Parts: sequence; structure tokens; C-alpha cells
Amino acid sequence: MNGPHRLAPGRLIAIGLVSGLLGGLLGIGGGGLMVPMLVSAAGLRQREAHAVSLGAVVPLALAAAITYGAADEVRLGMATTLFVGGVVGAPLGALLLSRVNDRIARQAFGGLLVTTAIYLLVT
Repeated sequence: MNGPHRLAPGRLIAIGLVSGLLGGLLGIGGGGLMVPMLVSAAGLRQREAHAVSLGAVVPLALAAAITYGAADEVRLGMATTLFVGGVVGAPLGALLLSRVNDRIARQAFGGLLVTTAIYLLVT
């Protein structure tokens, strides 16, 4: 593993800055940006990148939610309902990821990003 402890802190800060900026602006960050950057720039395996990203995304999401909350744009009822589903789905997804070959996981993740991009471009 070429983990983050071997990566220059400035590079990790840059990854966090880009992810935070685009997360706040576009609603993406951890999954859509941070994971690919951690794989390519930090040399992490797909599962490791997911784990590091999830550890970082909680405070990033909280900071963005506070900003949106100050503008009275957070719908707590909807957010709570999404949270309930996510609490059930996230451990299941992490368990499945632990059983999938890293290359297949990376390709599936890339396919999801491409499919999402196409959907957003045509709708």
C-alpha cells in the first residue's frame, strides 16, 4: 500500500480542497472526485480509497450542510429518511466491496460515473 501517510500532506490537502469545493458547489466530492484522486495520486487501491474518502467526507458534508442550513435549504425530513437507507446500505456495500477484485471494483465505479455523466448530460 502506498498509503496517505507516505503522501505529501500538501497533495492530500489539495485533494481535499478540490473535493470540498466541488462537493459544496455541485454536491459531489467523496465518491465522485476524492476516490479517483486517491487511487491515481495517492496510489491507493479502490477499497482503501473508499475507506479514506468516507472518513474525510463526513466533516466535508457537515461543513457544506451547515452552509446550506444557514440559507434554510436543508430539508431535515428528507435528509433523515435518506440517512436511514444509507445506514443500512453502506455496510452492505462495504462488505460487498471487500469481496470484489480491485480491478472490477474500479471498473464498476468508473462505469457508474460515466453512466451518471451521460444521464446528466441528456436530461
